[in-house]
Amino acid sequence: MTPLPQTASVDVYVNEVAGLNTQFDIFRFMKRLTEAYRSRAFMVLNLPSATARDLQSNTVITNWPAELLSAYDHEALLTNSPVVRRLRASTIPFFNDLSIGKFERSDGKSGIVSALFERFRMMRCAYFPTHDASGMRGAVLFCGDREPFAAEEMLELHYISTHIYDRLAEIRALDNRVVDALTDREIDCLNWTAAGKTSVEIAEILGLSEHTVNHYLNRATKKLDTVNRTQAVAKALRIGLIK
Repeated sequence: MTPLPQTASVDVYVNEVAGLNTQFDIFRFMKRLTEAYRSRAFMVLNLPSATARDLQSNTVITNWPAELLSAYDHEALLTNSPVVRRLRASTIPFFNDLSIGKFERSDGKSGIVSALFERFRMMRCAYFPTHDASGMRGAVLFCGDREPFAAEEMLELHYISTHIYDRLAEIRALDNRVVDALTDREIDCLNWTAAGKTSVEIAEILGLSEHTVNHYLNRATKKLDTVNRTQAVAKALRIGLIK
């Protein structure tokens, strides 16, 4: 995939999003989009409930530094977050510069937030509220240390973000249908394959013939829309079918 030029038509981005088939595809696209708009990091999240305690469990995909995410949740910064509060109350995109302190916290942790994001050069963030066809609400974030986005850039990214969140919902729905389609035996065979067992060993463990095990694995590979059992195992792990 070639880098995405910032000057490309928004339709170019949206058409590419429509052709992405996995969360990993969208992750790679988002990294390139983030770079094209001169930001440092992105996040796609489901809007946390009022009682949610951590950000990581509400994150769909992100390239935020793991240390930043861990520290954010360790300090319980999601609770009383004025940014999340605004996302719950409005569907209008907005830009926040932590160095200005526009959104003050009621818990006295504004300094902690500023120091944490300044450390990773992510003081300026653009937020784009989104939702999918089922009504699930979320947001797409772009953070870094560039100047505030121009109005045109905010409009472009809002439109693209809507398509990204919707496509992720479609991919999750497809993955869920795959989970429903696989039989218990097919999942068993995938689990043992993931554990490093050969077809002969799986046959002995499950009390089946080697031919039957291969049949189950071939069917699982086809249902998961993959080309071999290695890819089938990788996809099954990604969508939570096996652990």
